[in-house]
Amino acid sequence: MRRLSFVVVCVLLFGCGGSPEESPAPGPDKVNVGVIAILDVAPIYLGKEKGFFANRDIDLTLTPAQGGAAIVPAVVSGQYQFGFSNVVSLLLAQSQRLPLKVVSNGNNSTGEDGKDFGSVLVRADSPIRTAADLAGRNIAVNTLRNIVDTTVRASVREAGADASSLRFTELPFPDMPAALQGGKVDAAFMVEPFQSAARAQGARSVASSYVDAAPNLTVAVYFTSTALIDSDPDLVRRFSEAMRESLAYADANPDEARRVIGTYTKITPEVIAQVTLPKWPPEVNRASVQTLADLALQDGLLESPADVNALLP
Repeated sequence: MRRLSFVVVCVLLFGCGGSPEESPAPGPDKVNVGVIAILDVAPIYLGKEKGFFANRDIDLTLTPAQGGAAIVPAVVSGQYQFGFSNVVSLLLAQSQRLPLKVVSNGNNSTGEDGKDFGSVLVRADSPIRTAADLAGRNIAVNTLRNIVDTTVRASVREAGADASSLRFTELPFPDMPAALQGGKVDAAFMVEPFQSAARAQGARSVASSYVDAAPNLTVAVYFTSTALIDSDPDLVRRFSEAMRESLAYADANPDEARRVIGTYTKITPEVIAQVTLPKWPPEVNRASVQTLADLALQDGLLESPADVNALLP
């Protein structure tokens, strides 16, 4: 009888078959982020390397994409948990009622005229000397009706010229130096490393449009879907914290940022050493995002005022 009672107790405590089994500890959250293989995203690569994401139980995968046109729908569908995009693209997505929200800053202008990571360039022999001289000219931009033509118009307006007279030609950044030298366009807005490549061929910068648009302009950000925010707010919080640490580290350690750029791009070390880096402050410059929203409305990219507070964290 005593033997039977002991067996019953063992079964009640441990279940049939002997010793209890501990459930396996959950592993880190697997997170896929859609990025663009450009200088701007150096902090997230550096943060992954330094363990800032792993320290927060995030197993980070960085997936290069062509641009926001591919990244935005992938985030909405859940293919990527987070994505990287310029601010105007997200303002346009919000105007289409896509369920997205910014979770972290991405990169900013340096705020220094003539020393930014992007500018409007002209040939050495061009008669164009200032932003005002761009009126009526044909300017190459990487994407029509987006952040570049919006900020270039701002440069021309600030110079007192007619921004509505500008003509824009869509060209990939790698094709711009040759198009400029060949006279196919009068000017071109280029970011690094193409800006440095064009300058090496004698091109001159005549407008730092990101600087002209707003002081310390927030150019791009990281974002997620509202569905992920609702279903896993803790993951979103940990990702945002890791990004803040990554941005602050990259901003304070530009030499390390330059080094990591060589691990995910085909830019040579010699060129990387010469390019102008963006700024990477941890905080979104909210006032500059509002300025971009106002400019996009003025230029007709947006049909109604954007709700910047709803988009930003």
